[in-house]
Amino acid sequence: MAKVWQHPYLNVFKHFKVEEWKRSTKEGDVTTFMDKTLKGTVYRIRGSIPASNYIQLPKTSTQSLGLTGHYLYLLFKPMPGKCFVVHLDVTTEDSQVVRISFSNLFKEFKSTATWLQFPFICGAAKGSVYECTARTSKQDLVGVAPANVRWTCLMLDLHYILSMYLNRRYSHLKSIKLCSNLLVKNLYTSDLLFEPGVMFSEARQAKLAFHGISPMPREMAFPVPKGENWHDRYDYIRFPSDGSKLPYDSIQKGCSNPAEGVQVLEDPIRHLPRPVTLTKAVRDRVSLIQQITSPKDMPRWSPLVTKSIPEVHLATSGPLEEAYSGDQEFSRVEGLQAAGDSTVPLHATTDGGIHVYAHRRGNVAIHAVGISSDETVYTKITGPEVLSSKKASPCRRLLPDPILKLRTIIGFGGCSTKWALWTKNSSAVVYPCHAIIITVQIETGEQRFFIGHTDKVSALTFNGNSALLASAQMGHLSMVRLWDFQKGKCLSMFKTHVHSVSSLSLSYSGAVLCGIGKDGHGKTMVVVWNTAQVNQGGEVVVLAKAHTDVDIQTLKIAFFDDTRMVSCGRDNVRLWRVRSGALRSCPVNLGEYHSLEFTDLAFEKGHSAEREPEDRTLFVCSRSGHILEIDYKNVTIRNARRLLPSQIQHSHRREKQTFNSGPGIAINSISVSSTFCATASEDGYVRLWPLDFSAIFLEAEHEGPVSSVSISPDSLKVLCTTSTGNLGYLDVQSRGYNTLMRSHTDSVLAFSVDGLRKQMATVSQDNTIRIWDLVSMQQLYDFTASDEMPCTVAFHPAQQIFACGFSSGVVRTFSLAASDLLMEHKQHRGAVTGLTFSPDGNLMFSSCSHGTLALYNCAAQKSHVLRVLANVVSQDAEHGPNALAVSGDGRFLAFVGPSKYTVTVMDAHSLDELLRIDVSILDLDSTNLDSALRICFAPMPVGHLLVSTSSNKVLVLDAKTGRLVREVSRVHKLSCSSLALSEDARYLLTAGDRVVKVWDYQMRFDINFQVYIGHSEPVRQVAFTPDQQHVISIGDAIFLWDFLAVSRAESPKADIHPYVESLVPPRAETSSEKLKDFTSSANEIPRQSAPLPSLASPPCLDISSIHQAGRDDIFSESDEGEEAGLKGSSREAADGNKDHSTLVMEEPVENEETLVVRPKVSQECSRSPSHSGNEPRKETKGPEPQHYIRPDSYRHFTPRFKASVLPKSVLYPPAGNEGLKLKAVIGYNGNGRGNMVWNPDTGFFAYTCGCVIVVEDLHSGSQQHWIGHPEEISTLAVSHDAQVLASASGQGNGDSRCQIRIWNVQDGTCQKVIFHHETQVQAMAYSHDDRLLVTLGDYSDRTLALWNTHTYDLMSSTHFLEPVHEVAFNPLFDGELACVGRGAVAFWLIEQRGADISLKVHRAAIPDMVGLVELTSLCYSTNYLLYSGTNTGQICVWDTQTNRCFMTWEADEGEIGVLLCCGNRLVSGSNTKRIRLWSVAAVQELRLKGSDARSSSVLLEHEMTLDGTIVGATFDDSLDMGIVGTTAGTLWYINWAESTSIRLISGHKNKVNEVTFSPGESHCATCGEDGSVRVWSLASMELVVQFQVLNQSCQCLAWSPIPISRGGAEGQHVVAGYSDGTIRVFSISRTEMELKMHPHSVALTAIAYSADGEIILSGGKDGLMAVSSPRTGMTIRVLIDHKGSPITVIQCTRKQYHDFGVEGGELWLAASSDRRVSVWVSAWLKDKCELIDWLSFPAPASLEAPSSLPPSLAAFCPWDNGVLVYVGFGMQKEILFYSLRQKQVVEKIPLSHFATSLSLSPAAHFLAVGFNERVLRLIDCTTRTEQDFVGHDDSIHLCRFTPSGKRLFTASYNEILVWEITST
Repeated sequence: MAKVWQHPYLNVFKHFKVEEWKRSTKEGDVTTFMDKTLKGTVYRIRGSIPASNYIQLPKTSTQSLGLTGHYLYLLFKPMPGKCFVVHLDVTTEDSQVVRISFSNLFKEFKSTATWLQFPFICGAAKGSVYECTARTSKQDLVGVAPANVRWTCLMLDLHYILSMYLNRRYSHLKSIKLCSNLLVKNLYTSDLLFEPGVMFSEARQAKLAFHGISPMPREMAFPVPKGENWHDRYDYIRFPSDGSKLPYDSIQKGCSNPAEGVQVLEDPIRHLPRPVTLTKAVRDRVSLIQQITSPKDMPRWSPLVTKSIPEVHLATSGPLEEAYSGDQEFSRVEGLQAAGDSTVPLHATTDGGIHVYAHRRGNVAIHAVGISSDETVYTKITGPEVLSSKKASPCRRLLPDPILKLRTIIGFGGCSTKWALWTKNSSAVVYPCHAIIITVQIETGEQRFFIGHTDKVSALTFNGNSALLASAQMGHLSMVRLWDFQKGKCLSMFKTHVHSVSSLSLSYSGAVLCGIGKDGHGKTMVVVWNTAQVNQGGEVVVLAKAHTDVDIQTLKIAFFDDTRMVSCGRDNVRLWRVRSGALRSCPVNLGEYHSLEFTDLAFEKGHSAEREPEDRTLFVCSRSGHILEIDYKNVTIRNARRLLPSQIQHSHRREKQTFNSGPGIAINSISVSSTFCATASEDGYVRLWPLDFSAIFLEAEHEGPVSSVSISPDSLKVLCTTSTGNLGYLDVQSRGYNTLMRSHTDSVLAFSVDGLRKQMATVSQDNTIRIWDLVSMQQLYDFTASDEMPCTVAFHPAQQIFACGFSSGVVRTFSLAASDLLMEHKQHRGAVTGLTFSPDGNLMFSSCSHGTLALYNCAAQKSHVLRVLANVVSQDAEHGPNALAVSGDGRFLAFVGPSKYTVTVMDAHSLDELLRIDVSILDLDSTNLDSALRICFAPMPVGHLLVSTSSNKVLVLDAKTGRLVREVSRVHKLSCSSLALSEDARYLLTAGDRVVKVWDYQMRFDINFQVYIGHSEPVRQVAFTPDQQHVISIGDAIFLWDFLAVSRAESPKADIHPYVESLVPPRAETSSEKLKDFTSSANEIPRQSAPLPSLASPPCLDISSIHQAGRDDIFSESDEGEEAGLKGSSREAADGNKDHSTLVMEEPVENEETLVVRPKVSQECSRSPSHSGNEPRKETKGPEPQHYIRPDSYRHFTPRFKASVLPKSVLYPPAGNEGLKLKAVIGYNGNGRGNMVWNPDTGFFAYTCGCVIVVEDLHSGSQQHWIGHPEEISTLAVSHDAQVLASASGQGNGDSRCQIRIWNVQDGTCQKVIFHHETQVQAMAYSHDDRLLVTLGDYSDRTLALWNTHTYDLMSSTHFLEPVHEVAFNPLFDGELACVGRGAVAFWLIEQRGADISLKVHRAAIPDMVGLVELTSLCYSTNYLLYSGTNTGQICVWDTQTNRCFMTWEADEGEIGVLLCCGNRLVSGSNTKRIRLWSVAAVQELRLKGSDARSSSVLLEHEMTLDGTIVGATFDDSLDMGIVGTTAGTLWYINWAESTSIRLISGHKNKVNEVTFSPGESHCATCGEDGSVRVWSLASMELVVQFQVLNQSCQCLAWSPIPISRGGAEGQHVVAGYSDGTIRVFSISRTEMELKMHPHSVALTAIAYSADGEIILSGGKDGLMAVSSPRTGMTIRVLIDHKGSPITVIQCTRKQYHDFGVEGGELWLAASSDRRVSVWVSAWLKDKCELIDWLSFPAPASLEAPSSLPPSLAAFCPWDNGVLVYVGFGMQKEILFYSLRQKQVVEKIPLSHFATSLSLSPAAHFLAVGFNERVLRLIDCTTRTEQDFVGHDDSIHLCRFTPSGKRLFTASYNEILVWEITST
């Protein structure tokens, strides 16, 4: 009876009274509104984070809905372009709560014991493009809802879902959670099956009630207009449904049309298994043979079948084989494009070969790869008609056949990096590379290939003697192949009927194969096959299979019994056994270890005769670091150990890992031999242990987490794989490490070959650039870009230089010879799509996705820009990475553009257009427009230009006339992604989808091309090597093919590539002398330098203590010739701002030896000052500094780039009569370094903003401003008595050196200005007694200067050969200081004898175990300790009495740039945005007592994460509280005791675009490029509220004009315009966005409220102006008068009633950058807007304009209603006053420069003008007096008077200065 009240259905929202929110809850943005389609109120749930915006029933999780209905009906509509999530918690009869979730966020079905996740596929309106797409290709539709998504009635059969997927019985619905973004009408539960769109009369007539189906009740029904069909307007989804779906187990609209008759839903009995349609990925790899012989009545596949295939000839190895597909959809060709869909194993036959020949309409030959050309296999075909090969027509084909032979593949992994196997003789390693299995001989490096898989290989296994190899591929229906390993042929392939096979295990005999995967419902499935007969041609049959709810990571068959298996996974270890056709398992009682996640297992090897075979130990490892030893026979745990992180002990000796309590190190893999055990862990170490795990006897560190480890059968080597794509082995005897393979970890995008030096460069989506040696195929260099992706790459034809284009639009050139970044070009804004050099190397060309084309002069190493053209290249990123083509003689440049339908040919030297070809009209028979994709020049004697098109053609055009010479149709199934011609124009390479084709260019044969497969992803580029001996193709990996068309005997010896001369590439172990001679003879030039080692690889084996001997090197100017020969690892990194991306360059080692290069220096050196005072230094460095590259440390200051110039003359106001006074500065320069000081004793607090020093009273907030620096201030230093402040900035006012100013703190006056450093000063420090000042230059200056603070004369100067990052005085001894640099600390001793000063220096290197790092920060402690931070996050502790490093610890993940110490506490700040407080009490005891110390650990007391990289910090003496500066432009007050962080100073990080004021002048608002709108209090200048829009720039801003008296606080609004064309209205009182509009398609440039606040006027970059209503959000009208030129100003004012004789109460103007101003009169309520004046201001005929034109600005004159004021580029530099009544200019005020900003005071006749020369000019229009004011360090692009005229706001870039008007 309890369920009767819920019949026949229950309205959930009505029953629980959702609108009252008493029995339900809402969170986030949940509102109600009237839906026009449903004609009723619905709930709208929206928000970017689903977990924060939802409706939940019931109110709390402890309550239950108790709804027992069999079906749940949800009436909802996904929001277009958004994702949504719905969670249902249901309770089973055994009281288990199961969560059922569905979302269009989910890409695939996932299942656990308590959670089912179903992907939801949104439907679209009938007949829409989206729906048409859905009919043919459904795998791409999982994702956001389409724009025309419809209201949906979703029926979930909860009873069936639980029983089918989890084998549980449904009890009731516990709770519902509807998360954003969706519209919800209601929820219903019922035991009845309702069918929408069916009338009651129709239901009775069809007798649907007999089938349990009822018409939809009126309360649940959607409204349907008369005469229309329900299913044409809405979607009805039943889940689970009775049809096949893609993706598998997804929720989506059914295929059947209910209008044709209602289908009966059979429940609970279903038809299983469900038919599953092949995915597009499988369809695209269909065999060409099946396409010929398959039945023709298959309309659903017809678009995919290529019918023009005359003949198929298969060149591969092996006997005749048969492939059969059970449903006759498609069959596969063994060894070729095999997708593995056969359900019957292949049998060897003795039948003769069969050739198939069809009517010739196109020609094709298909080839397997890597097989000898003299072996042929013929595949038996079952089809309607088969022709004998004897009757086949003779045809001429492209010869030789095959023309390509796969030689080497660079790559590893693809699906997983855990699979790598030893062969039985330990001489070779087998591993997968995407869809190919590779065997590599470890001595020679020779590769052998196993071809056949059509998707990435997901598992590998050998039998005991390595005779049989089994492999599985990923995918919904995984295919397993069994291979004869010695012969390299596939013995059998069969479907597993398991999804995603994740592990395979072959028994020792090879008779049994076991696999793990998922069934159709996501449950784990274990399958055991009998493979005993496979060598005799027998079938593979299933012995047993079992479903299980437990997680299984690894399963292995016991080598001593084929019927026994062991598995491990999350929370379980199980023993399995096959008996009587059943597979049974029993769990191991894990006791306290039952909740561990087990990752791998291994059996004990070796055995005594007296013990039973199963009486042995099983080792199991876990992610928590545990290793369990399990008694296999008795199923009990014998022992449990745990791998813990190392402990830091005396002299940095790493203590061996222990197995105590504490956080463990995740172990990913374990391998056991008869004598030792190997473990692979997440921390990157492979460790070798004795079997009792008593101690580590060998370990190897890798670049990333180690995925798997395997001991070779001879126990002499240990194979290791890493998640970063590296494969190598550790030689146990020699303790050496050998790298077998390095690989990109993502798709390879482009490559370039240096034919002279036999090197290849590749770029990849893994953000790396790698340089490879084509002789050995080993990696030479590795460049990493952390924040941007390299898109394209090109080698210089002659020099050892290459260029790379990035996704950010930057083009960089690198010198491999100098390991140096040469140039960085920023001409592009979009991703670089094309990059190439001219054949002579004098020119370079680049293009980007925004259509820009750039030409560079590369005659010198430092390239420079010659010309840049905008909008000439097609704006489509798909044309990359080879959008540009240069002819062989270097005269012509070709590309697709300006549209995708045209190809343009230009003069390569001038970029003058020579020819434009429209390819869309070349095919007269086609009704579709053809677009160009790829282009390629033929060699010069031929004079052809090749263009591939979207219709899968290649057009051969005459490069001079554009005439169509010929066309080749049906080149590929899909579009052609790459074209390349051989130098003799005989052969053409094309790439499309996943195949490479080689063509006869003249098309002379019946079969003109050959097809080569092997790639599992689309081939992105294919090309010949410069010597034409090889072909390279890239995509998922790098394939090197031998090109067999040219006989080696015919080639001259001098032209033979080194890697052609031998079939086996030389290994790294080859004699270096032989390699040197070999390379030199090939290149005919001597090798400049040996390959250099890398920090990252190979892994070093740390098994010894730290060596201190031989480390006492010196910082000195040693012999420059010796220094020049030392090429180290060079890095470039950003200093925290986003202007430069991090680019890391590494050079890997070619063998296992580690090369350490150190400069030759003397033991001690003394240095006396070569000059005194401020005289220039006598050493001459010439142009050397500009070649210095930035070291890998953000400590170095880089001034922001400025296009402005310093003024030549300034009209300073008379003393005492200044019209302006600087009142406040908003912002802190986060680009500085150490540019904030605070003295806790005196309270002195100062920081910098641009070129101004701001001294602020922390109690009152009042500011003083010290002005004098001409450029951006880099750093500050305050004396210990806080009486003197030193500040440094760049050059200015004609100075050739940096400026250092000395300020008197008491009165704020500048006492002295000193000069010495050439580029920038990055650090300064006062000695403890304040007698000395030390200043340190940046990485280009490399100078340390010592000053006498009494006279500020220069006492000594020292120049370094390497950059120095930081300097500090010893607080205990005033004559000692230290500085840090690359890998060492330099301790300096200052000795003074009379007037002579000498410096003695001792260079102490860091220990070897720390590695070659940059020491980036340092601080002294008062107890003879020095702390230094590194760029890798370590802190090293030094004993200042012995100058040795005795301790180090990992303090952070990033570079530590700030260190402060006091007593036993230490503060560290890094570029991970974290500031940390450490307790270092144990350090002093460790220094004194060494190993006898009671403790050797430091304690992290506290940490805080701030908003940017830490660039400066000052704390009080106890380090309890302090102030910290970040790159985000924020100064934070930190209080460790209270765990608080408070913003003291905050400003915009990027350019400020606008300032606007509230009508009552209580607040102001600013907006900037960082996307933020900030509201400030004008009284205190403190930030009140901030609105942030991510990934957009806020371009313009306006405050609503409603005064407080009318609208009150509620009426305060700010409207902002953004770079994406949107307008957002923010409520100040409610601090939320009220309205978002999108009236523009381009970025907004100006915005304003009408005078009454009822209208918003906005202007865009395209010159269009929109008139919008802030009440309705509607765009009322669009004005196109200024179209084509960006709007710069919009201003509104009230009009006098009879002014200008036009009706309307409002006057407004708009100015555009083309020097035009329009004046309008409007009456918005009457929908009137009339243009009353149009002004055009002339400009010089000859463009003598500045590089960027000044803006055109206009404003109404406040003191004369009928006059407007204009400034802009024109005939003269002047301000124009134009009378609207007289229609003429009535007044002019001349200017010294063109104005960049303008503002008119509403209170007095004042006019403020800003200039690009960094000067602000105040003009009194009454007296015509002018005054100039300085304080900005860049162009003043913004001036704004407040409404009262009492203050003036000016801005340059991100700094805002507030001026007070003092004149009356």
